[in-house]
Amino acid sequence: MDAISNLDEPAGLSSAEAAAILASDGYNELPSAKKRTVFAILWDVVREPMFILLLACGALYLILGDPQEALMLLGFVVVVIGITLYQETKTEKALDALRELSSPRALVIRDGVQTRIAGRDVVRGDVMLLQEGDRVPADAEVLRSTNLSADESLLTGESVPVRKTPRNDGEARPAVPGGDDQPYVFSGSMIVKGQGITRVLSTGARTEIGKIGKALQSLETEDTDLQKQIGGIVKAFALTGFALCAAVIVVFGLTRHDWLEGILAGLSLAMATLPEEFPVVMTVFLALGAWRISKRRVLTRRAHAIETMGSATVLCTDKTGTLTLNRMTVSRLSRGGASYEIGAEAAELPEEFHDIAEYAILASPADPFDPMEKAMRELGERTLASTEHLHADWTFVREYPLSDSLLAMSRVWESPDRERLVVAAKGAPEAVADICHLDEAELARLRADIDAMADDGLRVIGVAAASFEKGARPDGSPDGLPVGQHDFDFRFVGLLGLLDPVRADVPAAVAACAAAGIRVVMITGDYPGTARNIARSIGLPDPDAIITGPELDAMDDAELRRRIATACVFARAVPEQKLRIVRALKDNGEVVAMTGDGVNDAPALKAADIGIAMGGRGTDVARESSALVLLDDDFASIVHAIRIGRRIFDNLRKAMTFIFSVHLPIAGMSLIPVLLKWPLALMPVHILFLELIIDPACSIVFEMEEEEADIMSRKPRPVGERLFGPRMIFIGLTQGLGILALVAGIYAWALSSGYGVGEARALAYVNLVFGNIGMIFSNRSWTESILKSLRRPNKALWIVAAAALGFLALALFVPALNGVFGFAPLHLWELGLCVATAVVTILINEFAKLPVFARAFDRGRRR
Repeated sequence: MDAISNLDEPAGLSSAEAAAILASDGYNELPSAKKRTVFAILWDVVREPMFILLLACGALYLILGDPQEALMLLGFVVVVIGITLYQETKTEKALDALRELSSPRALVIRDGVQTRIAGRDVVRGDVMLLQEGDRVPADAEVLRSTNLSADESLLTGESVPVRKTPRNDGEARPAVPGGDDQPYVFSGSMIVKGQGITRVLSTGARTEIGKIGKALQSLETEDTDLQKQIGGIVKAFALTGFALCAAVIVVFGLTRHDWLEGILAGLSLAMATLPEEFPVVMTVFLALGAWRISKRRVLTRRAHAIETMGSATVLCTDKTGTLTLNRMTVSRLSRGGASYEIGAEAAELPEEFHDIAEYAILASPADPFDPMEKAMRELGERTLASTEHLHADWTFVREYPLSDSLLAMSRVWESPDRERLVVAAKGAPEAVADICHLDEAELARLRADIDAMADDGLRVIGVAAASFEKGARPDGSPDGLPVGQHDFDFRFVGLLGLLDPVRADVPAAVAACAAAGIRVVMITGDYPGTARNIARSIGLPDPDAIITGPELDAMDDAELRRRIATACVFARAVPEQKLRIVRALKDNGEVVAMTGDGVNDAPALKAADIGIAMGGRGTDVARESSALVLLDDDFASIVHAIRIGRRIFDNLRKAMTFIFSVHLPIAGMSLIPVLLKWPLALMPVHILFLELIIDPACSIVFEMEEEEADIMSRKPRPVGERLFGPRMIFIGLTQGLGILALVAGIYAWALSSGYGVGEARALAYVNLVFGNIGMIFSNRSWTESILKSLRRPNKALWIVAAAALGFLALALFVPALNGVFGFAPLHLWELGLCVATAVVTILINEFAKLPVFARAFDRGRRR
């Protein structure tokens, strides 16, 4: 809030008072959709097709007179429900955390200090500071304001902003939205102009918008391309499964004349082919992925951002506060061609440069918020403390704020020992030169000084001074001062050069982007020299190929598309030009991520494939227009988000491929015995046991898997590339059919060798479980061998594998469970055979991952 402290601030609440009111009134929250309860989640579970199939199988077992099998199914049902509840609860908690982060923020005065808090923590009586771009978090009365206007269309439907004025003492007006010159602002409205200090009157449901009963949702749910792809896969699997289920029932009933067993076999096949894990996995991955990204201080507001991040080819970023620290220090002073370099520990200035620091401080607020103004005040306090150039006893009279037409501000002071008022101005050097009415020769000399400082990467500020006779009253001026800054007789005092150091981790982050095939484009309002210096220091290619804002305006669209194909630096650009830059990049086929922080950035953020708002210094309207919110305004956080986004998509692919692979042998071993008139190899209880491995493996183990070593050295994923592409299908078919061939072969061998059905089934089932566990280990990485991937930690992997092997041992060696599973005990050498075949399945899995196949599919994709 750069200029809000220009207004005199009333005292706010103390922390104790605010806490007491919060306890009494509750949080400043509007009615919203009810949080899903455990019972609601449970109801969603029991309506799932898999749950209905389980109940049908249990009923059939009871009809067949097998209560043990029915009870075992019931026990597995409870376990499956428990796993689902755990996943859903974890997802809900992650979403709650994200909603908390995405709550609009408010700047209030607590304990006499400006403090930024979550909008939900605002209480009745808080003194709240508002400026252009803020979303008003509560209904409040206006105490002081400067050119304050608000968009109240959310409440009134009227799109024209309304003017706000301070409330006069004793004035009683109804607090009703709409109409100019009202002394109230309302929750949900947007400040579109000016600044003001307000006192909160009502919060939460007691606000005007709360009375209407509108629920505002910050986190949006939307059907993304990824969700549509998953939906299509699920439908295809489900239709295939139910068609096969019907066929198996008919074939079994006609050939074996046992319709109940046929229905049981058909239901087993339906359970084996029903891919109920697909939507669960996607929901868990996207919710927990967004939560993981938020731990890197990046808030995901729209799910599509996670998908799109892996495809981003251009990252457009601001300079100040994103690439740099936004902690300005004055490093050089210049006047009349002479300059002075200021060391970090300098305690004094040469006399001829004193007035530059003096008037820069006078042109700034007494308690500045802006980092440049803080740097000027810090310089004065450090170097002018023992001089007469600091004026704590002067009285502030009036401020002339910056405007779109004049990028300079002036402050008028009254000195107790001077007959004339003192006026100090600062701003963009061209604007300050304009109000000083310099001639062409003076402007030429000034431009040379500005260019010299800008070429060294300095942010240049001009300083001017004037005096004005007390009591003079120009026409139309009630306070005796001119209407505008041009009416003062300013003299140009000098220039300040401020340096904003580059963040230490930005050069490495830019290099990481380059390695990942992402072009970083810097868009700044600074001078070309400043932009060039920063571009060189962070490692942008061709830093001299700069496009300035005026040059951009002079280009037609075709020329801009040609130039923008290689340009990485835009200087003297204004926010409105960002939209044109985004459109030109997208016309060139780029996938664009764009950062922004102001009201004028909103169109560009919406137009970009990934809009990234600045959470620290950004306005609420920018946050609401974005897909991501950068909570710490740090460029490296964007690169971390891209890395995590690629990891999420990678792991989602691995999980989906695993689900596809694992269902092939299960479905095959449910279908082949029916077609070949073998004894049934798999019953519902066996499939349920496998589900206890599959569900946590695909939704927890793969989600927790670390990223591949080459994840940031790959080129961006092509837009529109399908989640389940040719390579995934190849890996899934190779692994799944390989395990099916081995398991079916062992089952056929055991039956033909005179083994009993129980022993043959046990042999086949142990091989199937071992094969599934082997697939989990193999699919952890598609670029490394299983031996290398074992070095990477994944606690969930070992828990799932140990639990699966432990349950399998109980089913094999506990007599009571032998009967339920239909197993006969196995000998030690038979278990050794299962281990040997498991090694073969792992070799098949590793074969499917060979780089030669990956390169072949990449070549096919490029064609």
